[in-house]
Amino acid sequence: MTIKIITDSTADLPAMLTEELDVTVVPVYLRFGDEVYRDRVDISEDEFYQRLLHDPVHPNTTQPTPQDFASVYNKLSQDADGIISIHITSKLSGTYNSAVQGKKMVRNPCPIEIVDSQTISIAIGLIVIQASRMAKSGMSLQQIVDEVGKIIPNVHLLILFDTLKYLAKGGRIGKAKALLGSILSVRPLLTVRDGELVPSGQVRTRPKGTDRLLDFVKNATEIQDLAVLHSTTPDEAQALLERTSSIFSKERTILARLGPALGVHGGPSILAIALREKGLP
Repeated sequence: MTIKIITDSTADLPAMLTEELDVTVVPVYLRFGDEVYRDRVDISEDEFYQRLLHDPVHPNTTQPTPQDFASVYNKLSQDADGIISIHITSKLSGTYNSAVQGKKMVRNPCPIEIVDSQTISIAIGLIVIQASRMAKSGMSLQQIVDEVGKIIPNVHLLILFDTLKYLAKGGRIGKAKALLGSILSVRPLLTVRDGELVPSGQVRTRPKGTDRLLDFVKNATEIQDLAVLHSTTPDEAQALLERTSSIFSKERTILARLGPALGVHGGPSILAIALREKGLP
């Protein structure tokens, strides 16, 4: 039985990993004024962050079109017994809805399941990785969908922001709006709850923020998967990865980068931890 796994580029999975796991990534669109780019296809992370910092035009993003999804579903359904399409929380993006619409456009499809991950970035990636592992193990479409539903509540994300100004510009600030009035020197920590970004505290210095990320790992129960994410500070991310290695295997920890699609809202100097706990039997 061949089950194909699809996600969108907000999952921030390293390219090497998507190739290894045979995961298809549908890119989000990025716009600088009249210029349109496909996330990580037409513009790299380095190019994007340079423009974000220096271009007078602030970028915005658009979800993949239903036709984008329909094209991928049509292509993969020719050699698949089923497709599972896992996407960014529907409360922050129209991508999930676009995938649902795309499914309706597919000709003679194999069974397709669209899943709302209820989270963002590499936290989606951890869910996708598990789905891919299950697909490779020979589990059926319904078995994988059921297991993914159990995994989602056990995937957690904590993000250290340098500033919330990019989140405010992008209109995705939601319940974190209360932190906007904070003292400029305060660095906010946000998490995702019920598909929305919510405050999880604030720190005065960057080192204290990384300590909080480490505590997040220390306080987790039976970690199954772990990822360290950054936008523009690879050395800092590597240092955090080294610090977590006494808690969880360094070789099994994913080092990922916040791509253009979410970098629009997060900005430079993002540092985050995503982890999957074992959950109840």
